[in-house]
Amino acid sequence: MIKGALILIVDDEIQIRRMLRLSLEGHGFLTCEATTAQEGLAAAAAKHPDIVILDLGLPDKDGLEVVKNLREWTNTPIIVLTIRDSEEDKIALLDAGANDYIVKPFGMGELLARIRVILRNMIPEKNQKILNARGIRIDLSSRVVTKNEIEIKLTPTEYAILRLLAINAGKVLTHSQIMKELWADVISPDASYLRVYMFQLRRKLEDDPEHPEVIVTEPGIGYILRSP
Repeated sequence: MIKGALILIVDDEIQIRRMLRLSLEGHGFLTCEATTAQEGLAAAAAKHPDIVILDLGLPDKDGLEVVKNLREWTNTPIIVLTIRDSEEDKIALLDAGANDYIVKPFGMGELLARIRVILRNMIPEKNQKILNARGIRIDLSSRVVTKNEIEIKLTPTEYAILRLLAINAGKVLTHSQIMKELWADVISPDASYLRVYMFQLRRKLEDDPEHPEVIVTEPGIGYILRSP
């Protein structure tokens, strides 16, 4: 965990803000707060937080629009707090640029674990290695991913999934192997998380996401990144 990371909490409920502030600061983080979408956007621009925790149910603007507004100018990781539990809503959030989401009600242990995952995935790779697979080039030193020399913007979680598959290219990784690697801190991670992220990753990498040729599903087992 990166101690001292600044986390912006955007939520209009004082009890939730207080709970989040006390828990996060108790674990070594710095916090700042906003109660509306407008205040949240202003705070993000002024304070440059390391992570934004954003409630969808804000009084002045839907949180999904706030995610879109933030993504117009910053790549700061965003964790969304939501009561919307459908896969369509989760995909919409990720498609708008959110890095992760937690469905209410939630435990602080899970939120802290997801923060650790995001911060861990933000740490630069130590070795200056290049991975190539089926037209996809992954520069582990700069964490830049390109396809046919065009840069592909990935969230930290999407990058972590692609990196894991690429360093194991040609090998089937089971659902449990992938989830254990990515979400080891999360108690009983939900397989739907992996499915949603894989859907997003294929949309960005595949020529035809409905008929993937880069990341292929092994039915009932897991996924494989096909070797060149």
